[in-house]
Amino acid sequence: MKTTPQMNRRTFLKKSIGSLLGGMFIASFGYYYARFIEPSRLTISKHSITHPLIPKSFDGMTIVQFSDTHLGDYYSLERLNQLVSQINDIKPDLVVFTGDLIDAPHQYPYAHQIIPILSRIRAPFGKFSIYGNHDHGGYGTNLYRNIMNQAGFRMLVNEHAIIQLVDKSKIAIAGMDDLMLGRPHFEQTFQQIPPSTYTILLLHEPDGAIQAAHYPVHLQLSGHSHGGQIQLPFIGPLITPPLAIQYYEGFYEVGKMRLYVNRGLGTTRMPLRFLTPPELTIFTLKHQPSSASDG
Repeated sequence: MKTTPQMNRRTFLKKSIGSLLGGMFIASFGYYYARFIEPSRLTISKHSITHPLIPKSFDGMTIVQFSDTHLGDYYSLERLNQLVSQINDIKPDLVVFTGDLIDAPHQYPYAHQIIPILSRIRAPFGKFSIYGNHDHGGYGTNLYRNIMNQAGFRMLVNEHAIIQLVDKSKIAIAGMDDLMLGRPHFEQTFQQIPPSTYTILLLHEPDGAIQAAHYPVHLQLSGHSHGGQIQLPFIGPLITPPLAIQYYEGFYEVGKMRLYVNRGLGTTRMPLRFLTPPELTIFTLKHQPSSASDG
């Protein structure tokens, strides 16, 4: 039987319509997934940090990092409350928050409700926080500091804290002011830390590692990038914010320093995540007896 031009046109139209409908379905499902599913898919990443300067008595100490909640229309106090319960279930020794608590501080009406939630976090060796660009933005500088201080966090602004055990062994937790909207000062932050002390730097913007690597820092913990929020296979993030261009997710070696970029918990500008699920990170410190590089 011969195929008529009319049948060819009909077959072509059917295939075209099928492809169009299929594409619309994929696009609709992709949007639904990126808008409503992945932003709620919290992942818990676990990593061991080994280094010869980590004292033996710190072997096994756990540090939980959370970052970039961006409380507002798309990250609620209820989700923050659930997050705190998850952190406490981990039973961390130490907790660090690497900035951007509220998306738009001057427009957020529930700031006073954040304090009792964050106060519930339990960490016997301390809770530490730093400024992100959104914490300074929108006249939020004092608001953020008051919230974190009243919630039991020690704000580190171009300064450091020493964590010392009963055997006098110690590590340092340093915190830098935000690179974009703050007044960061590298020299001031590290000037009184003994060079033999294992030092962890909290710095919101990951690309600051290029400068931090010139100082006696062994591990930098950052956020800010959100992993780009939207990544595509074989391409990576479509766009990342300023100072998260070179480093945007996971581990990097920057000189002799190690950098970890947390993908954060909330979203900003657009309430979408695709191939960049929100992240809570657990680091376990390990003493390394040899002089090999960290693992």
